[in-house]
Amino acid sequence: MVKKIWMSGAIIFIGVWFLCSCERQNTTLTNKIHVGVAYYNQSDTFLNEMVACFREKLDSLKDKGYDITMTIRSASGSQRTQDDQVKELIDAGCNVLCVNLVDRTDPSEIIDIAKENDVPVIFFNREPVEEDIMQWDKLYYVGADARQSGVMQGELAVAIIKTNNMIDRNKDGKIQYVVLEGEQGHQDAIIRTESAVDTLKNNGVELEKISYGIANWSRAQAQNRMVQIISKYQNKIELVLANNDDMALGAIDAYKKLNFTETDFPVFFGIDGTDAGLAAVLDKTLSGTVYNDKEGQAAAMAKLAIRAASKDETKDDKYVYLPYSKVTVDNASDFLDKPNTSYN
Repeated sequence: MVKKIWMSGAIIFIGVWFLCSCERQNTTLTNKIHVGVAYYNQSDTFLNEMVACFREKLDSLKDKGYDITMTIRSASGSQRTQDDQVKELIDAGCNVLCVNLVDRTDPSEIIDIAKENDVPVIFFNREPVEEDIMQWDKLYYVGADARQSGVMQGELAVAIIKTNNMIDRNKDGKIQYVVLEGEQGHQDAIIRTESAVDTLKNNGVELEKISYGIANWSRAQAQNRMVQIISKYQNKIELVLANNDDMALGAIDAYKKLNFTETDFPVFFGIDGTDAGLAAVLDKTLSGTVYNDKEGQAAAMAKLAIRAASKDETKDDKYVYLPYSKVTVDNASDFLDKPNTSYN
């Protein structure tokens, strides 16, 4: 009888120990997070800075008991390559994905394999169409409103044009301008350009568009494209609106390469507030930029990644938009020194 009681007690003890062990193991598993990051091109300055902020934010969460690893892949501009990379990331054990699409209209293969493996996806910077995001409750988007960035760029240009009559060098009452666009047919590029131009016109600035170039967000391509435009129009260009800082800096490089003096430069405006862009605003070669809050977006992605990978039942918004900010020489240093802030 005593033996039976002892045996029953031992079985109960082992059962309790096993359940507790499983509970401890499950707790550990929920804190083990392997984040896969897939972005369209490693040559993009803003995205490199944003991914660096994201890594820094995830690293800071390790102090809270999370065991976090991160694997990054660049698709070099190929959606097919990115689709394959996402499969590899899932096969490697990633339990949450952060994807900056090559082609925002073609996320179907990524969504299908993510659903099949129950791996949440946080799209960032390049927003899929709404119909795709709504396919599954574990799809999210973190980014910013492209229209706001264009409006702010236009407002920066208005402020300078209206206070400096030297910008209209030929005194014809119009501002002759050039646009450097990110990608052919890219939604954000189109919206940034249209909203910047509309803002200038709506504020009484008469414009004359003399040329534009597609430079694929690249400083080198913008320089090459701008050399061609300058060679044709010489000093007729009074304003350059670029969809991002790298292209604005490429335009400035073109003028320097052609040995124009700074008095013959037009005014240049960018978007994104990269480190190089902010430095150019401080030294007054770039007249202004619009800060794309990479720290806030990185923090939002980290928050979503932790909750999604941990199977947190808290319902998060499917869309997180962080506001842009206007940057001039007066406040550019504030953004250069901006900490990796938290997102609530």
